[in-house]
Amino acid sequence: MNAPRSKRVDVNGWLVLDKPVGMTSTHAVSRLKHLFNAKKAGHAGTLDPLASGILPIAFGEATKTVPFVQDGEKAYRFTVSWGAETDTDDSDGKVTRTSEARPTPEAILALLPQFVGEIMQTPPAYSAIKIGGERAYDLARDGEVVEIAARPVNIHALELVQYEQNAAILEARCGKGTYVRAIARDLGRLIGCFGHVTQLRRTRVGPFLEAASSTFEDLGETAETAAHALLSVEAGLTELPCVVVDRNAAARLRRGQSLLLRGRDAPAEGVAYAACGGVPVAFGPVTAGELVPHRVFNLPI
Repeated sequence: MNAPRSKRVDVNGWLVLDKPVGMTSTHAVSRLKHLFNAKKAGHAGTLDPLASGILPIAFGEATKTVPFVQDGEKAYRFTVSWGAETDTDDSDGKVTRTSEARPTPEAILALLPQFVGEIMQTPPAYSAIKIGGERAYDLARDGEVVEIAARPVNIHALELVQYEQNAAILEARCGKGTYVRAIARDLGRLIGCFGHVTQLRRTRVGPFLEAASSTFEDLGETAETAAHALLSVEAGLTELPCVVVDRNAAARLRRGQSLLLRGRDAPAEGVAYAACGGVPVAFGPVTAGELVPHRVFNLPI
């Protein structure tokens, strides 16, 4: 008989998981939470089961920084197969339209600029977007007709990196809320040959890059073997301006009091975080030269 699991412990920091194909983001978080026996964990941006790649997972106090990581730039490498469109816009779905036409590389390259910048994009019917309180994919699986309004998204770059007659590999850098599956669908429609994603890998989420990721095999079977992959809480804040403060100022922020910022390096506006001795203390908007602490961290200085 196995010994009962010990009481969950405080774990604070980030782990950049290289999620394998076939696993849900929720399952990945649950598995790592169990590995570290952690009290609290969550992820920064769902990655479909079909997709592999970067899934940043926050533990403890790091969960407070999740919104900043989610709002950061994303990067994807994906394969589009031509000749068929599916109801999910990927290979998990049922084929809804087919075509014998195949694009030339010149035709693909000519259309890519239309997908760069702020564009209107209709998310896939099988997505996590809520409609009347229900997830779109749940409604679609129940056989309902799902209609999602187009919404603005920002695509910073879209490049063709490999071409074959029946498929193409593309790389995209984009903002929050962009669906790569929708890019494949819409590109296929514009070309007139239809298309869907057959492989998808996320290579960046905000400050976290592919080089810093770890597979489950890298982590091993215990918290001790996985400890090397745990990053600091501050790792989720590196794309924000940092204000270095002393202990007195840190105490003021932790009491929820605003702090007047001095010095030429102090941000004039926007969101910033304060750190003392390399430890994050609080973050919030800078208003009229003051840092207003919206959230504070309960970490020892």
